Amino acid sequence: MFAFIVVIFFLLITPGPGVLSTAGVGSAFGASAAYRYITGLFIGTNLVALAVVTGVSSLMFAQPGLGTVLLYASILYLGYLALRIALAGSNIAFIEKQSPPGIANGIALQTINPKAYAVNTTLFTSFPFAQTSHLQEVLLKFLLINAIWIPIHLLWMYAGITLKKMALPPRVQRSINILMSISLLIVVVLAMLFKPV
Repeated sequence: MFAFIVVIFFLLITPGPGVLSTAGVGSAFGASAAYRYITGLFIGTNLVALAVVTGVSSLMFAQPGLGTVLLYASILYLGYLALRIALAGSNIAFIEKQSPPGIANGIALQTINPKAYAVNTTLFTSFPFAQTSHLQEVLLKFLLINAIWIPIHLLWMYAGITLKKMALPPRVQRSINILMSISLLIVVVLAMLFKPV
C-alpha cells in the first residue's frame, strides 16, 4: 500500500493539465472560480476512475481511433483553456472579458483527457492489496486517490491565488497568466510528440 500511495503522490503532484490549469484559473480568476473548476475536475476524474473500474473505458478504447479522437479533443480543449487564462484581464479592445472556467469545464477536461484514463488504469489494475476483497480494494483505492488528489489540487490552486493576491502590477500579472498558458501549451506539444501511433 505504501508504494501505491507514493505512486499516487508523484503522478498527481507533477505538472499536468489538471494541476496547471487549476493554478492558472486561481491566478487569472481567483478563489471562487478555482473552487468551481476544481469541483468539476474532481467529478470528472472520479467519472473516469469509475469508467476504468467498471470496464467501460476498455470498451470505449476498443473502438478504432477513439484514443486518437480523445487525444486531439484534449489538445484542442487545453489550447482553449490556455487562451482563456492568457487573456484573463486583458485590456486589448477587441477581446471581450473572458469568463472563468467552471464545473462543466473541469468535467469536460478530465473526461476527454487520455492521461486521466492511463493514470486511473495504472492505479486500479496494479498494486494489489493483500488480504482484501476486490470490492474492498477498489473502495480503498478510491479513498486513497481522492485523499491525495484533493490537497494536491488545492495546493496548486493556492499557488495561483497567491500570485494574484500579491497585487502585482497588471503587466506582471498578465505575464504570469501568459506563462501559465505557455505551460499548458507545452503539455499540449508533449502530448502531440508522444501520442500513440
